[in-house]
Amino acid sequence: MRPITAESALIDKLKMAESSTEITFKKETVSKLLSSFFKEEKTKVGADAVLLMAEMLHVFVQEAAQRTIKQAEAEDSDRMDIEHFEKILPQLLLDF
Repeated sequence: MRPITAESALIDKLKMAESSTEITFKKETVSKLLSSFFKEEKTKVGADAVLLMAEMLHVFVQEAAQRTIKQAEAEDSDRMDIEHFEKILPQLLLDF
């Protein structure tokens, strides 16, 4: 397994953007995730809510990856580490 560097992460991101397949969250996974926070079993999740939440998760993950790459580059690091993610996480959570 090759180490993830800021450059390789950016290249991988560009390749994904160029490809026709997009990474998404499964509707069932998002639905179960949302349902796990409900206090009553009778509470249901609508299909539109699941799609909206899946899109929000997608945007959140993309933004986290971009900010982590920028943080690694700002520190002149040749690879992204969990420390870079931990540094961007507080502001990311405030922004969402």
